Amino acid sequence: MKIAHRVSILAAAAVSMGAAMLATSSAQPPEDRMARPPEATIYRDAAYRGPAVFIGEAKSNLGLAWPVNSVRVASGRWELCQKTRFRGTCRTVERDTPMLNNVLRGLTIQSIRPVGSGGGWDPAPPANDQVARGNFAEFHTQPAQGNRRVLACEYGSATANCAAQTADKYCRSIGWNGSAREHIETVSNRVYLADVLCVRSGY
Repeated sequence: MKIAHRVSILAAAAVSMGAAMLATSSAQPPEDRMARPPEATIYRDAAYRGPAVFIGEAKSNLGLAWPVNSVRVASGRWELCQKTRFRGTCRTVERDTPMLNNVLRGLTIQSIRPVGSGGGWDPAPPANDQVARGNFAEFHTQPAQGNRRVLACEYGSATANCAAQTADKYCRSIGWNGSAREHIETVSNRVYLADVLCVRSGY
């Protein structure tokens, strides 16, 4: 009886340990969630009801026939904007939000995109900036801030005028007077500065 009792105790312990290991392996570590690409689902109605659309990348024009009233965020941080091409008033969400009215305050969402790095996937790729420096100018293939590429236009559409202003600001931030020439490059639906020529004067 004693042997049988010990066997039953060992068996129960083994089952308990197995269940604990299974629970540990099936639970998703926070760092895994942070490393995932951005994923969200937007819903017409509050509390994740009604028609829904899965979002896995920036959408400059949602073209929906209904307002967005709730969102589930699987990963990433998402910027929801009042107008197309990420213009107008924007709000950022990084977790499931069953009632967007509290966040949007009556705004109708027309565009959505992943942003930043504080709550999920970081859409800004690391820069591989090749620099050529002279006495009166400095050339950057991929301008960077904090080892991350610089968006051509942080807010709104990436027009040539906006890119020029961003390039001027970048050049001034590293000690030059402004940019004499700049280009833009699209990577994963994001538009970045490329081939910027910073100069001392006469730009």
